[in-house]
Amino acid sequence: MRRDSRRQAAPVGALLREWRAARRSSQLDLALSAGISARHLSCIETGKAQPGRDLLARLADALEMPLRERNALLLAAGYAPTFPESALGTPKLARIDQAIDAILAQQEPYPAFLINRHWDVLRANSAADRVNRFVLGGRSSAHSNILRQFFDPDDLRAAIANWEEVAGELIRHLHDRMAAASNDGVARALLDEMLSYPGVPARWRLRNLSAVPSPLLTTDLRHGDTTLRFFSTITTFAMPRDITLDELHIECCFPVDDDTAGFCRELARRETGNELRYPPAT
Repeated sequence: MRRDSRRQAAPVGALLREWRAARRSSQLDLALSAGISARHLSCIETGKAQPGRDLLARLADALEMPLRERNALLLAAGYAPTFPESALGTPKLARIDQAIDAILAQQEPYPAFLINRHWDVLRANSAADRVNRFVLGGRSSAHSNILRQFFDPDDLRAAIANWEEVAGELIRHLHDRMAAASNDGVARALLDEMLSYPGVPARWRLRNLSAVPSPLLTTDLRHGDTTLRFFSTITTFAMPRDITLDELHIECCFPVDDDTAGFCRELARRETGNELRYPPAT
């Protein structure tokens, strides 16, 4: 493969150092995982040695780098990128499209969403719309981005009974995204925007490396005298070879209790019978 002779904006050594810092890995740890000496890795990071494509792949595997960032690593070293990026809806991803729609439909009468790496909701099932409109008193969410829905006081935030717990977890994920891809301008802008909303704790401006994720985080949605409690599971695509698939995940919400399950079933039944109403909160 012929290398690009143009000067790269982000040298491969600098990218590797950034990723080691994000993964909290020492040079020795990464070198051992990639099967090279710490001295060789040091020479790569300082620009004294030029890694081959195979070594870059081993380093990327050891650092668990997403496909988009692997392409950036290859480009920084002067190589052509390996992984394509195909849009959903193209013939190449037709089977994946069908699988996504099947998973979303199967989750009824509970909410499910298709989300990209910036927390934009690309698709959702009918249950997601029903639950959102119920807790918002009949109106739809003003945003198609999960972060904005949860942080905007005029959106779902007002209906989340345990908002600080849930929003704090979202901020942790956003900080982790920034640490792993510091050149992601969209993620940086999202972080700045979320921190600018009223009532956001000042401590959220800093990444908390000691924070331990909750083993079961629930989202408690309240409207009037009704509280709906959900926990979520995340589905990703195994061994993706396309950037689009690597950056998508499906979030499925499950009821924590029988009352939530029964209420979701009733919402679906009433919608089918054209009886669905969203009375204002009392």
